[in-house]
Amino acid sequence: MKKTLRHAVGSLLVVGLGGTELTPLERSWLKLVRPAGVILFRRNTVDAKQTRALLAEAAALCAQNSLRCVDVEGGTVDRLRDALAAMPSAQAVAEAARRTGKIRMIREQGELIAQGVRAFGFNTTLAPVMDLATPESAEVMGTRAASADVAGVVDYARNFLAGLAKHGVAGCGKHFPGLGGGTRDSHLETPVIHRGIRELWREDLLPYRELCRELPMIMVNHAAYPQTPGKDLPASVSPYWITAVLRDRIGYRGIIFSDDLEMGGILKFMPIEEATIAAIRAGMDMVEICHSPELILRAYEALIAESERSVAFSRLLIARAEQSARRREKLFADKPSAALDKKQFNALRERILRFCEAVEKAREVQTA
Repeated sequence: MKKTLRHAVGSLLVVGLGGTELTPLERSWLKLVRPAGVILFRRNTVDAKQTRALLAEAAALCAQNSLRCVDVEGGTVDRLRDALAAMPSAQAVAEAARRTGKIRMIREQGELIAQGVRAFGFNTTLAPVMDLATPESAEVMGTRAASADVAGVVDYARNFLAGLAKHGVAGCGKHFPGLGGGTRDSHLETPVIHRGIRELWREDLLPYRELCRELPMIMVNHAAYPQTPGKDLPASVSPYWITAVLRDRIGYRGIIFSDDLEMGGILKFMPIEEATIAAIRAGMDMVEICHSPELILRAYEALIAESERSVAFSRLLIARAEQSARRREKLFADKPSAALDKKQFNALRERILRFCEAVEKAREVQTA
């Protein structure tokens, strides 16, 4: 039972690594924890060969059907820009598609990103951003949000996800329930968004409502919404937002995934131990901890300790782990795609560069 419990706990964590190769210490704690997957950053990525080797070694120490995640949205959030080529932002592509009437440009961006992340051995990109590009959030979100218009966000996300799906890459809509009204960066502190549930349901939540059957994964943010029944509790640890709204009212049946629990938006609110337990209680399928081995192990041990203290929590955790395993198997049972040879890799880079040029040219088209 102890081994079963430890494996269940580990399978609810997605973790970050320190460098371009596994250290002996990382091998040890990965073997102990057996997480649901790993997420890599620019610090972990030199080229496709090295990244694929790192992912293969790490995945062998993870739970079965593991996530191999990377953030490639395009624009400012693009972990492969140095190792492959810089992809234009969601906002730039959405604007280009709108000005030219060529909605296929968005799908092409999704296809190119999918081909890029697969070339490096990943099976998941944590995109698209589905927040509204409002004036309030412009300073924080920059060009990450595709549109200020709800219909524009839906069109962008739907076509982007279709492009990813064509090449077998899972996307992740973020940041539920919406950061469009946020003026603070959740990497540093907890955003407080003063929108009521009616306004959120009509605007920020509409993309999730429209696309709930097309989204393999949804990431929950660390913002608080005090004018809703969620009150001051960050969404990432809120039963109201995760279970009552996303699962029950919207009817979402895919993987629910937390934003990084190392971010100030949650750690300034509660310690990592409390946050991890609260997130699982609230209905989260997996929590993401992107940097610190210490925090990963503290979260892991906290879940074990709470399971040993509470029979009810232990049953909940094991049921959640079994459910998450079924969802991972559905999404990630396929083996990694074959590596590209030099000619194929360079051809992909050239296609991305041509796409960038096409987006810039399209944005210069004057609207009537």
